Amino acid sequence: MPELFGPIFIFIIILVALILLFTIIPVGLWISALAAGVKVGFFNLIGMRLRRVVPSRIVNPWIKGDKAGLNLNGNKLEAHYLAGGNVDRVVNALIAAERAQIPLQFERAAAIDLAGRDVLEAVKMSVNPIVIETPFISAVAKNGIEVKVKARVTVRANLDRLVGGAGQETIIARVGEGIVTTVGSAEDHKSVLENPDSISSTVLKKGLDSGTAFEILSIDIADVDIGRNIGAKLQEDQAQADKKIAQAKAEERRAMAVAQEQEMRAEVQAMRAKVVEAEAEVPKALSEAFRQGHLGAFDYYNMKNIMADTNMRDAISQTGKQPQKGTQKED
Repeated sequence: MPELFGPIFIFIIILVALILLFTIIPVGLWISALAAGVKVGFFNLIGMRLRRVVPSRIVNPWIKGDKAGLNLNGNKLEAHYLAGGNVDRVVNALIAAERAQIPLQFERAAAIDLAGRDVLEAVKMSVNPIVIETPFISAVAKNGIEVKVKARVTVRANLDRLVGGAGQETIIARVGEGIVTTVGSAEDHKSVLENPDSISSTVLKKGLDSGTAFEILSIDIADVDIGRNIGAKLQEDQAQADKKIAQAKAEERRAMAVAQEQEMRAEVQAMRAKVVEAEAEVPKALSEAFRQGHLGAFDYYNMKNIMADTNMRDAISQTGKQPQKGTQKED
């Protein structure tokens, strides 16, 4: 029995060594790569393990791309993986672009992937364009009628501008701006209803896809509706504002007239007070004239006769006339 311990111990050591070997070096993956014609050495696989790279995520896409006829480089694939990219998605995008005869280099595909965009979906969008539908966009023609337009924009991805290019929101905003400009330059809303294709043709000439990640293929007007009469509403609001201004000015003039009337009444009262004051001075003047001998009794009686005659003549002239309101008969 003791002599069996040696061979069993050696067998266990060999088994553990094989397990460690197969754990560190994925022999199955190496055999698959060798069978596919992809040259991946043991030391490369060990280096991937040491660099914390999952070998299957590099070798499997490499094999797939090699079978599709792509000239891939293992170091570039590993560098893209270490940068946080999706190697399998990039290789799938390169294969799809190759089949669709779309020029796409690995560096461009890797940059698109690292930018956070789905490069495979971008390639699919280049092959199969998508339709972006805008909401109802309100615009006002020159005659003041509101026109609501809904458009469908057919776009495809532009792989050269996918990195740093604007998205779908910019396309919708620019199309909306073009619709507002086109409808706003129309003399009548009827011309827009008769020729809705004039909107799409005018908008297409503006080059709205510049600086975006898409290429606009066509702009189709899906629906055109008539909204409110904005011009009439604005005129009504302006008329109401003018009315309020006129009322305010009239009230200001009325207040000024009332104030002026009150001032004139006060002035009349002041003048009447002066008249009363002057009349009060007459007896004093007569007394002073009597004292100084400038006025005699005969003169005084002649003056009284003249005043009486004057009052009689005034009374006769007022006979048969209605006294005016606010007037006061003098004695």
